[in-house]
Amino acid sequence: MRIGCHLSVSKGFDKMVDRALEVGADVVQYFPKNPKSYRPKKFDPDEYRKLAEAAVKADIRSVCHSPYVTNLSTPDPSLWEISIASIVNDLEIADAYGTDYLVVHCGKHVGEGRERGEQLMAEAINRVLEQFDGKTMFLMENTAGQGSELGQTIEELLSIYERIEDKERVGICFDTCHAFASGLLDFDDWDRFLEQFCDDAFFPLVKVIHLNDSMAPFGARRDRHALLGQGEIGEENLRRFLTEPRFRHLPVIIETPVEDELEYADEIRKARAWAGV
Repeated sequence: MRIGCHLSVSKGFDKMVDRALEVGADVVQYFPKNPKSYRPKKFDPDEYRKLAEAAVKADIRSVCHSPYVTNLSTPDPSLWEISIASIVNDLEIADAYGTDYLVVHCGKHVGEGRERGEQLMAEAINRVLEQFDGKTMFLMENTAGQGSELGQTIEELLSIYERIEDKERVGICFDTCHAFASGLLDFDDWDRFLEQFCDDAFFPLVKVIHLNDSMAPFGARRDRHALLGQGEIGEENLRRFLTEPRFRHLPVIIETPVEDELEYADEIRKARAWAGV
């Protein structure tokens, strides 16, 4: 099991790899550009490939996380097109860095209803994949269910997935905080959760785990991350999640609210100890 965290790439991909080694991560997540910006970033693919050699030498895998502002389910035609262009750019950047996955939050239907929102999101993903021919896989991330967010249940995620044309290039990123806050990750009914989560129609799609505790209680539908073991999920339940044998092959990214990136060293050590690796 690879365990790592989200780090800044602002000083260069190679410098981010150095920081990953410093905190003991063997997988790292980064934003391809300003997380509050739609604007496509100009870059030199050859330069990025050269910088990415540092990760290969250090045996560190990487995951890219699309900016939060994109909304592939928006009914606004202009914003929908802008979101598509932005995510194509994110995939191109991730591919140049040799990154395996791009994580994208499921969109918000903004009052248009779940059915319309899911259709718009699937159409947008189809458009994105038509414009991108690289190796990086597109991952939909489950949500906490704030406002009109889509993708808060396994059924909703599969509903979007089934509308996608090039299914082999799309998977799921599963966030523990979001799942707990949405009411999906129920530790009081653990066996039922595992039965749903590990179903053959869903589990093979899961490629990355976001390991976060939750400030909000179960089912509160609020996305508020907490340090591992210091939130409403707690150490016992996170241990249970990390020691599930069927999850051992999945890379784990920690996105807890540290004040300094070096503090991730403690979070990673904690997660490794709980996982028994």
